[in-house]
Amino acid sequence: MRSVFWRVLRNAAALLGVGLCVPALAAPQVDTLRLPPGFRVEVLTDQVPNARGMSLGDFADGRGVIYVGSRTAGKVYGVEIDKGRATRVHTLASGLEQPVGVAYRNGSLFVSAVSRIVVLDGVGRHLDKPPAPRALSARFPTETHHGWKFIAFGPDGWLYVPVGAPCNICEPDERRYANIQRIRPDGSGAEVVARGVRNTVGFDWNPADGSLWFTDNGRDLLGDELPSDELNRVTKSGEHFGYPYCHQGDTTDPEFGAKHTCREFTPPVAKLGAHVAALGMRFYTGRMFPAAYRNNIFIAEHGSWNRSRKSGYRVVRVEVDQAGKAVRQEVFAEGWLQVDAGGQESVWGRPADVLVLPDGSLLISDDQAGAIYRVSYGGGS
Repeated sequence: MRSVFWRVLRNAAALLGVGLCVPALAAPQVDTLRLPPGFRVEVLTDQVPNARGMSLGDFADGRGVIYVGSRTAGKVYGVEIDKGRATRVHTLASGLEQPVGVAYRNGSLFVSAVSRIVVLDGVGRHLDKPPAPRALSARFPTETHHGWKFIAFGPDGWLYVPVGAPCNICEPDERRYANIQRIRPDGSGAEVVARGVRNTVGFDWNPADGSLWFTDNGRDLLGDELPSDELNRVTKSGEHFGYPYCHQGDTTDPEFGAKHTCREFTPPVAKLGAHVAALGMRFYTGRMFPAAYRNNIFIAEHGSWNRSRKSGYRVVRVEVDQAGKAVRQEVFAEGWLQVDAGGQESVWGRPADVLVLPDGSLLISDDQAGAIYRVSYGGGS
């Protein structure tokens, strides 16, 4: 009864558009998550329905804001944090089209909305009365198939915006689709950075050399084991990563593969597994975790939807050496997918993005549970 009461109260608050701090309903399920020894996971908040992309706002003395997008909820949230604890959740925008991606810069929040990027000017100072979204001049395709976008500012100060293929497998205009683009903060100067990218919903820059790395989701309907999702690295502007002609660097497509060989394209630096739905990824730049984790990559695997046995539903760690090569990968956090003694599968959550807080802890968003988890090490704050 207690959980039902809080759920009704929370839903009422959501309809009214106000923030509300309530007990974390997902907390009992977090006990099923498994991490390496010394790590601890807890619910930061479960008041972010359909939580997807995350972006770090201003922080000082352990206090600050993270911004969270959504896909089906159409809302953007601001979560106030005080020393590793969520104190309040604000709804900053509503009614947007699949606003998965959020990117904070100089007090303002940039939000993806399929065919456009909107900006909440000065939102960092106006969480209680957020400004109305202002659209940038840049325009993107209107298709909603792979139309949701993770966005982030690069070290060059440009906003990076992916445009997915408008299909499972097709041969779209690569100047408009299946690419990663970048634009200036005012929306001008759009240019293609990477081509042959089916659908990336996560990327980050290697702190060691500034190179852009990204996850890419493989095509469907080639069976349970093909093709693998990919982890890729951009070494030069405009290079091609194979879609729709070649998958996972070594498998030609049965429909389009005759037009090109896999040798013509940049292969992935790591294969992540078939249908795991690799989404958000970040290099770990914090100091809380052991030194062996520094500059490694954490990847949120959202989980398969059309595989006979489910895969993904976890967070993996990819070790990157000093030469910028992915040398090893392992499961870091799992348990969102449960399998009982009879082999029956059930899923209570789906990781969507990861984000490193200034204190070195790692956040994981979960769009199914509407939650954000905080992973810490050794009892650190």
